[in-house]
Amino acid sequence: MNTERKRGGRIPKLNPKSHHVMLRFDDDEWMKFLVMYEQTDVKAKAVFAKARIFGEPFKVLREDKTLVEYYTRLSSFHSQYRMIGNNYNQVVKELRCHFSEKKAMALLYKLENCTRELVSLTREIVELTHKFEERWSQR
Repeated sequence: MNTERKRGGRIPKLNPKSHHVMLRFDDDEWMKFLVMYEQTDVKAKAVFAKARIFGEPFKVLREDKTLVEYYTRLSSFHSQYRMIGNNYNQVVKELRCHFSEKKAMALLYKLENCTRELVSLTREIVELTHKFEERWSQR
């Protein structure tokens, strides 16, 4: 039948890493190393040291808290606009059902003016968002 005998265990790696190097730092060098390491997104110090030895560039990741705050506020605006839309529909239905046509038209006119202000504010927010993305986008 099958002449090859199957062996159990892990499949051997194609390029095993069998050589290792040990580094010793004094306190100042260690602090410099840690500062550089903490600025990157690398999970292991050995991977970071290997990349630095072979001259691979490393990326420094900085989180801008104002950017995060801006996007969270923008998300809250979105939820508020949804609520306004729901309330707007409910108000129009109630006006149509419970008020005379003349009174309903007067109240709808006031509502329409408030809606125009809301639309202009929304356009300003969208414009500021586009400027913000152009300035801070890392594409």
